[in-house]
Amino acid sequence: MVEKSKVCVTGSGGFIASWLVKFLLSRGYTVHGTVRDPCKCDEKNDHLRKLENAAKNLKLFKADLYDYEGLSSAISGCSGVFHIATLVPFEGVPLTEAKLIKPALTGTKNVLKACTEAKVKKVVVVSSIAAVVYNPKWPQDVAKDENCWSDTHYIYSLEGYWPYYYLAKTLMEHEALEWSKRSLSDVVTLCPSVIIGPRLQSTLNSSSLGLLKFIKGGIKSLLSDQLYLVDVRDVADALLMVYENAEAKGRYICNSHSLHVNSLLKKLKNMCPKRSFPENFMEGKEKEVNEVRPLSSEKLQNLGWKFRSLEETIDDSVVSFEVAGDLPKP
Repeated sequence: MVEKSKVCVTGSGGFIASWLVKFLLSRGYTVHGTVRDPCKCDEKNDHLRKLENAAKNLKLFKADLYDYEGLSSAISGCSGVFHIATLVPFEGVPLTEAKLIKPALTGTKNVLKACTEAKVKKVVVVSSIAAVVYNPKWPQDVAKDENCWSDTHYIYSLEGYWPYYYLAKTLMEHEALEWSKRSLSDVVTLCPSVIIGPRLQSTLNSSSLGLLKFIKGGIKSLLSDQLYLVDVRDVADALLMVYENAEAKGRYICNSHSLHVNSLLKKLKNMCPKRSFPENFMEGKEKEVNEVRPLSSEKLQNLGWKFRSLEETIDDSVVSFEVAGDLPKP
């Protein structure tokens, strides 16, 4: 069991990190959080300051992925670090290879360098299933697990700007695990699937926007007919679990629900009967749920990780959207 002392959370105002900070504070940790602007005049971080125990046990530091001195200052004196900060493509704002891969690698290297300097005992890095699933050589009838790595050459062959995000996550996770081989710190990586659920921050993140558009009926087609989903609160629980469990080693897939896109559509129609949805997605490509390529979270579940039902996550997401004014009540 890791001592509950002082930990640093990079990108602490984000979707995952905000829930993690909330859980850390509730469990008695002192938290150093990095944000782009810790000034109280910046309303983006008000949700952090309002958390229980935040006044006493939360300190915000100004730092970004390129700012080694800022990261070093935030990490100094901490026994553990959760590296969550990352750039994610947002609809209508395409990011280039240079704007995604360079910050991810530079930021990870800066965080790990600061961890070495501060003699941090344990580091948890948030990767993604994007670093797992893009491997065409993996047998289709075998569940992808932590031994499966995305093929960087294959990712480069994909179109659009999202592959740069997949590549960034793959390379940064490799960097973190390679660093662990020459470091005295324990390093664990967590690879969540698409993260949905209620948000604490005021701004919409990319995955929340995707679900919002889905519920509004504004999405008529998707690039893939297979969905892998996990609740943001369950991701925060998993991060705490791999941090506090001394037996946690290596990488962990964090996925709760694997389903065909039309299965999600059917569920949404049943749960939100007053809302308008397309008849189906991926016409001509429909598959049964059991044909979705399996993705295993068994390693994480063996640590005791449990997850919410998809219905609970969707319900709480809808309430969150309505409270924030993103989704009018039907």
